[in-house]
Amino acid sequence: MICCDRKVWSVSVFPDSTAAIYKTTHMLEHISIIIKHRSETTRRTGRSLSTRLMAQDIKVTLGQVHPESQAVVVLGGDGTLLHVAGKAYELGIPLLGINLGGLGFLTEVHMDDTNQAVDLLLSGSFELDRRMMLSVTVEGQRDEKTTYFALNEAVIAKGPLGKIISLSTWAGGSFLTNYRGDGLMVSTATGSTAYSLSAGGPILHPSIEALLLTPICPFALSARPLILPPWYDVVIGIAADSENVSLIVDGQIGHDLSNKDRIIIQKAPGCLKLVKSPFRDYFTILREKLGWTQGMTSRALPPDI
Repeated sequence: MICCDRKVWSVSVFPDSTAAIYKTTHMLEHISIIIKHRSETTRRTGRSLSTRLMAQDIKVTLGQVHPESQAVVVLGGDGTLLHVAGKAYELGIPLLGINLGGLGFLTEVHMDDTNQAVDLLLSGSFELDRRMMLSVTVEGQRDEKTTYFALNEAVIAKGPLGKIISLSTWAGGSFLTNYRGDGLMVSTATGSTAYSLSAGGPILHPSIEALLLTPICPFALSARPLILPPWYDVVIGIAADSENVSLIVDGQIGHDLSNKDRIIIQKAPGCLKLVKSPFRDYFTILREKLGWTQGMTSRALPPDI
């Protein structure tokens, strides 16, 4: 069951945009904090933030998303955020990422801006992105169904020592092709700067709702990434001679597959509510993370429109 909005939130959506301003109807009473436990810096920041929130009579749950939470704060990197994105999506609550990790496309807020970002969250007035999610269902041979939710991507891939696999793929009810290679991933626009990018996929602005199909090390040079509309279902079957095939969801969840399984990937209902950084926009983050600022000596003004 997906809860699209807790009653504590009221929302004003900008026309023709996935951005929105959220306001609380009353003070937040319960926040979950997720920290990357392997980092002492993260643990120290988490303890400090927890103490600060409890001093304001806000209940804090550390290390997991409590079902009664009204918001989630992640201290770590994108992997830490992905670990809890599905739960925040199912509960319909905002997710704020503080980047204490590496790349940080999703955890937009820098560690030095933690207090200011949390203050905005507590004030109840902040901008967020409504990010598209994927529903990924595995149908077994006895009508067994298992469904996962992905923010970045669903990957169907061979094992580390496996042979080339063949994946029969349908899109929007029509047969597309047989992908032969190391695998195939289906990504959101959010996931276009993750695994898909390293496999040669294009970068999509996160406001775009689409399904991005990216072959992984394809056998045929003609196999290229393909962008599909969000109302399409992508159905994937596994050839009988394909062995040691797995489904990996957001790099977090693994599911062993057989050639009797069918994988159905589609746009999930609702969205993930990801709190935007008030200090940097998407293109600033893109320039920084991809190194596009190297060699820049000046910023040219755009022409008048």
